[in-house]
Amino acid sequence: MKKAMTWLRNIRPLKILTVFLAGIFLFLTQACGAPGVATQPPQPDTQSPYSKRYDPTKDYPLSSPAGGINNFSDVEPRGRLDEKAANDRSDALVKNAQKNIDQKGADSPGQYGENYKQGTPLGERVKNFGEGIGSSAEEVRKGVVKGTQRGIENIKGNTQNAADDVTTNVQRGAEDAGKNVKRTAEDAGSAVKKTVRDVD
Repeated sequence: MKKAMTWLRNIRPLKILTVFLAGIFLFLTQACGAPGVATQPPQPDTQSPYSKRYDPTKDYPLSSPAGGINNFSDVEPRGRLDEKAANDRSDALVKNAQKNIDQKGADSPGQYGENYKQGTPLGERVKNFGEGIGSSAEEVRKGVVKGTQRGIENIKGNTQNAADDVTTNVQRGAEDAGKNVKRTAEDAGSAVKKTVRDVD
């Protein structure tokens, strides 16, 4: 309390007045002195709110509906040739698949029913069905034989690598054991020499 009273007595009215005037001067120079701070930026030619404005989307030609996910083509306009090539390729693949089905495929259940109604002999129906199964079984057999041969070659290679690794590891182990015995002998010799020196 005593310190506060001493501080209040030391404050002179002239100091308070100086601080107050400095604050007012700072406020006036910052807030009222710069005319460009509080003004609005210059506006271009004033236009009526109902006048026609520039629309940047009108400068670009819009794509015509093509039936994609959003009723437009899903391909970039520069890629139209690629799209045509892809469509041609997919059509060729569809035709090839249909041809394979017609030549190699087994008859569908509906086709079996139709053959039965038309009087196709059972032997011919079984033959058609058997040919498809036979060719599939032959392809599976060839694939199994190739896979087995490849597996045997891999096993031979892995066995050879394992044998080489075992030989290398045994050699390294023997070398390490020899080095360890030599170091142990050297350490024992050093310890004996030190003991003899200490005794003398």
